[in-house]
Amino acid sequence: MRNKLSSADEDNDGSSPNNSPPNHDEKKKSFSTAKYDVTRHSDTLDRRKVDKVLEPAQLTADTWTPPTKPHSSPQKLDPLAVGQSDNKILDVRAPRSLRMQSPWSCSLLTFIVTCSALVFMLYILHAFFTRQLDSKGCDMYYTRSMFYNFADFDTEHTRFASKYSLHLYREIGFDEDPKVKGVPVLFIPGNAGSYRQARSLASETVQYYYNTVQQDKEALSAGATSVDFFSVDFNEDFTAFHGQTLLDQAEYLNDAVAYILSLYHDPRRSQRDPALPDPSSVILIGHSMGGVAARTMLTMPNYQSNSVNTIVTISAPHARSPVSVDSNLVRTYQRINDYWREAYSQKWASDNPLWHVTLISIAGGSLDTTVPSDYASLASLVPSTHGFTVFTSSIPSMWSGADHIQTTWCVQLVRPIARSIFEALDVHRPSQTKTRAERMRVFKKWYLTGLEDTAEKTLPHKESTTLLTLKDQSNSINPAGKRLVLRVLGSIDKPKAHVLPIPPQGTPGQKKFTFLSNMPLEEVAEGGHLDVLFCSVSPIQPGQSATLFSMNIDLSDGDASSTRLACKNAASDRIALPASYRTSIYPFDKVSSFSYLQYELGDLGEHQFVAVIDKALATTHAWAIAEFSDASESVMYINTGLQRLIAFGSRFKLQAERPLMTRFEIPALHSSLLAFKLRMGNQVCGDNTELFTPLLRQYLSEPHESRYSVNVKEANISLHGSAPFMPPPLRSLAASNGLSLQFWTDPTCDSSIDVSLRVDIRGSMGKLVIRYRTVFAAFPLLIVALVLRKQFKLYDDIGVFVPFTESMDFCFRTSLPLLFLALTVLGISLAASRTAPSIGTSTGWSNWGLNATESAIDYTKNDLLLGSQDPIFWFLMPLFGLLSASLCVIINCAALAVVSLLQLPFRVLNFQPLGRRHDHTKKTSLPAFAASSPKRRIITASVLLLLVSTVVPYQFAYLVACIVQIATCVRAFRHTQENRSAANYNFYNYAHSILILMLCVLPINIPVLVVWIHNLAVHWLTPFSSHHNVLSIMPFILLVETLTGGKMIPRASARLTYVTNILFFSLAVYAAIYGITFAYLLHHIVNGVAIWLVALHVSGSDLSLSGLTRILDGDNNGGHVKKRP
Repeated sequence: MRNKLSSADEDNDGSSPNNSPPNHDEKKKSFSTAKYDVTRHSDTLDRRKVDKVLEPAQLTADTWTPPTKPHSSPQKLDPLAVGQSDNKILDVRAPRSLRMQSPWSCSLLTFIVTCSALVFMLYILHAFFTRQLDSKGCDMYYTRSMFYNFADFDTEHTRFASKYSLHLYREIGFDEDPKVKGVPVLFIPGNAGSYRQARSLASETVQYYYNTVQQDKEALSAGATSVDFFSVDFNEDFTAFHGQTLLDQAEYLNDAVAYILSLYHDPRRSQRDPALPDPSSVILIGHSMGGVAARTMLTMPNYQSNSVNTIVTISAPHARSPVSVDSNLVRTYQRINDYWREAYSQKWASDNPLWHVTLISIAGGSLDTTVPSDYASLASLVPSTHGFTVFTSSIPSMWSGADHIQTTWCVQLVRPIARSIFEALDVHRPSQTKTRAERMRVFKKWYLTGLEDTAEKTLPHKESTTLLTLKDQSNSINPAGKRLVLRVLGSIDKPKAHVLPIPPQGTPGQKKFTFLSNMPLEEVAEGGHLDVLFCSVSPIQPGQSATLFSMNIDLSDGDASSTRLACKNAASDRIALPASYRTSIYPFDKVSSFSYLQYELGDLGEHQFVAVIDKALATTHAWAIAEFSDASESVMYINTGLQRLIAFGSRFKLQAERPLMTRFEIPALHSSLLAFKLRMGNQVCGDNTELFTPLLRQYLSEPHESRYSVNVKEANISLHGSAPFMPPPLRSLAASNGLSLQFWTDPTCDSSIDVSLRVDIRGSMGKLVIRYRTVFAAFPLLIVALVLRKQFKLYDDIGVFVPFTESMDFCFRTSLPLLFLALTVLGISLAASRTAPSIGTSTGWSNWGLNATESAIDYTKNDLLLGSQDPIFWFLMPLFGLLSASLCVIINCAALAVVSLLQLPFRVLNFQPLGRRHDHTKKTSLPAFAASSPKRRIITASVLLLLVSTVVPYQFAYLVACIVQIATCVRAFRHTQENRSAANYNFYNYAHSILILMLCVLPINIPVLVVWIHNLAVHWLTPFSSHHNVLSIMPFILLVETLTGGKMIPRASARLTYVTNILFFSLAVYAAIYGITFAYLLHHIVNGVAIWLVALHVSGSDLSLSGLTRILDGDNNGGHVKKRP
């Protein structure tokens, strides 16, 4: 009987092709008259169990009667030499395609799907790097810096003195004194940032003070003074990966603020004027995660009340954590944001601890590929009275995007920041800054375009300072309703006034005054070539004193019959626009900008005339245009739906008789995932000389983002509107808060201009990269969970653990399409519910504190699935599912390649000549798994768990487990190559699939591990309090240790199979719905799956200490495993 078994097994395994096949009658009798034990409890058998399987089983209900005939000489087998009769049984039940397939095998469907997804992924990446790119217009700032380290800021002041340090910036050649003398400003670096990143901004403040402010008596009397620029050295901590590190930094920053303020009380360290009050607050400037740390400071227990009232952040992800791999980081973000929202929801200012705080968030735009600029939005955190978000492309004279690092040294950005800080100072107040309302007015002046609907005009609040005298019979008065066009300034050798009468209030058509020139407007009347004055008839009669006016412009030529006008200079309301000529390429070209004025008729109520004064004494190339236009002519609405815009685009026309400025409102375009191409026809001027070429401004009102295009023929249209996963704003935005296109065209060109707007598909695909890159930390687990679910189902049904790629093929045909169809329907329904109007009549217990007229805002409503707020993006779910599936195939192939490469040395060392390789009578099979003693393995696992509970984070132990699992797969693969049996293939496929599962979880654990390694590098040995949970890693260690002994998981009963299916399916569903927002929980869910797999392993052995020992040893028969010599 044993001889027959040996022949049959060798034939089935393909290891002895020369042996004759077994007797047909015996084979038929074997398959027809008896069933065989499939050994659900274990596939690690010795020869006695093999012989037991060979005996015909006596069927008694559902149990097997063991054979009564013992075997005289049992033969020792290695742990993976599973009973060869199992192969016969599998041949009975399993299809031919499931038996001993190579793990590299791939079906045509899987190959086509993977290749298609890879091509599409490359298409998206190519679009990301080549389409809809902003131009870089930043100039590098150069400094001569030096830093003073405060060594006495030691452990007596903060417990982080050995890890962090505080520095004071000084500029060589300007101020090298380490004593403090001005207003304290603290720079906070971001994730892996350096304290030296403060150099550009600090240098600009020093040079601007000594070169400009110090000579400006008016600024000094208003409260401006020098600035003491401090910077914190965080040793390049990885704040974006770890919540506890963020909290540690915030605690240290509060200690640093207290120390900085104490310096001004020490006469030995301070040179301030004793008559001035000592500072009680510090201005904070935070870059990247430094901005989040600045907001966190105000929520910490050691925060001194009112020690911070001004925060300027640059490229800081306020609204949402950039990654969600750390539970403490996600909870810290939620706590911080809830604190700020609750503070600003208070009815009375006295109940708001943040009432005095102003927060400005500056975003770099599309060039910032480190942190999505959507996350810089403050709309869900701070009301417009206390802060706002602005993009660098909106800041006057910058008009360019900036990447994440450029924002720290960009000349065009640090200059307005430095100037706004000086203008916000008031050294006569203890806070060292102006009031909150005045600070907000200053920041809006320096950071916003001035074209916003909420922009404040200074003209109505100014006093008349200029007396303009004109002849009564002057022919310079423009007829009412006629446009003023000055093609050449200085055509005569003396100043000349061009007067436009202001329409009376209540004039139909909602009149608006607009003015555009390529000359600057000066506040001082004696300077410049052009003035724009808003005048009213002066009560001062000819011959009376005009000393009430600081400026006197007399253009009457001594005529006694003259008209005297009291005027206000409009230069303070000048709006800078990029110059647009035929030679213009970028908005930030090094040419003088245009001067633009815009007033509603209501802003001009007390005035009767607009006077444009041409003061050029020689002919110049300057020009000016002024007009009053109707809102009905200058504002157009395109109410086309989003679906139609995407499908067919839009066409509109600028009429030949058009105003200077025309605005088109497109409410349907508000998504940051869409990009469009705008094409504009030629501006034909005929016989007239073209004054300027078309200028385009695309903008959103919330957040404040404007992008300019000069000399427009073709322009990229894409803005940071409604973005995935973003929380809703504190206040509901207007329904028309969509894309606005503002055109300035030469109105003297009597020709219409055609404009077309079409979706840029490739550009839109590129927008997915920065906003959905974290998808690939969650969705691959969805795919792997379904693949493993299918593998276990087949294994429990027919005893074959199919390869990963084969199970993937099954999933492509069944479960994956169905699941993604269901998730797509769920996503559409969620997006539709988000766009539905909210009902504020909730009476639930969670809203008991709200007034009857208030409606609760769910700030987490966009956290599910892909966070899309529009049903039109339904295709993203199957798209990312397809890309994730191809990524899983790539991971599988990479793992196979690594395993194959690692086992090559063993194959070379164990190489045998061809003749000896088939000599089965002399072959000595060495076991692939030389199992170490149970005691040693238990000690190893215990030591690792002890380290996790005390010193190392569990993420380190997880990395070790992954390495051990790779070694297990290498050994299993080598053994499979040497002994081609179905049992060996089963174990290898099982171990390999577990490895793929662990590799998909590894990216979630790597960031925290990086933080821990960095702390070791800077000699910060304080253990993490949040990552020493032994239960978070113990199941993985037990599972990996079990597999190192060659222990195949037993086949489960029908009820237990349902549990396995439910666990893997739940993992897949959670990864799809919550995996992106709460990625850290994926580790714990997979940890729960590992617990179940360990339980299945235990179920295959006696539930005793000896049984557990045999499991760890990989032997079901008391350790009869031959060890490798």
